[in-house]
Amino acid sequence: MKVLVAVKRVIDYNVKVRVRTDGAGVDLANVKMSMNPFDEIAVEEAVRLREKGIANEVVAVSIGVRQAQETLRTALAMGADRAILIVAADEVATDIEPLAVAKLLRAVIESEKPDLVLCGKQAIDNDMNATGQMLAALLGWSQATFASELVIEGDHATVSREVDGGLQTISVRLPAIVSVDLRLNEPRYASLANIMKAKKKPLEEKTAQDLGVDVTPRLKVLETVEPATRQAGERVPDVATLVSRLKEMGVM
Repeated sequence: MKVLVAVKRVIDYNVKVRVRTDGAGVDLANVKMSMNPFDEIAVEEAVRLREKGIANEVVAVSIGVRQAQETLRTALAMGADRAILIVAADEVATDIEPLAVAKLLRAVIESEKPDLVLCGKQAIDNDMNATGQMLAALLGWSQATFASELVIEGDHATVSREVDGGLQTISVRLPAIVSVDLRLNEPRYASLANIMKAKKKPLEEKTAQDLGVDVTPRLKVLETVEPATRQAGERVPDVATLVSRLKEMGVM
């Protein structure tokens, strides 16, 4: 079984994001970038499937700027066998829209012919939560979203997925697209030895033009603003005053 994992280069989750003064987006100058945390979980799950003998090859794919090579090297250090970078933008601030990403991934999948595609349920930079679903629709494949457990048995995958109020367990026929959630696993740290080995693993580079996909944006960001400042709390002397204040605020 071949497993393909889609990974994205995003602002590191520990970094406090700052909005640019012109409101055109977030400030990326001298900002630490890393792999999307949900995608790290997807890579970890793919590597575990190979370690169990279920998968025999793990291929990591990233779409964006050339600097995403660093993200793919991280995936290779975690255990992926090889990587593919699709250069679809020249500017670091350019974010490829989910539909364009799905079309590019479809082109790679038609060439690679994996049995399973894993990806994060969403990217922490734009929170679209759309690429996996769009990719499944374009391919006509089975899909399972928000996976918190994945079991492969023959030509089927059993997926426990988080839904409102609990868990739902479904069975999908392979090939399939599975988007993973936080509770699926805990990603490993890449050892220094594996980081050095990752530099020698194959990393193929293509462009959107090579795959015949138009990545021209369909959406235009009109304005980016900071979240509203949270108002300070108010201390009340007793429960009666608290109830009164809550009624005034329309909470009760």
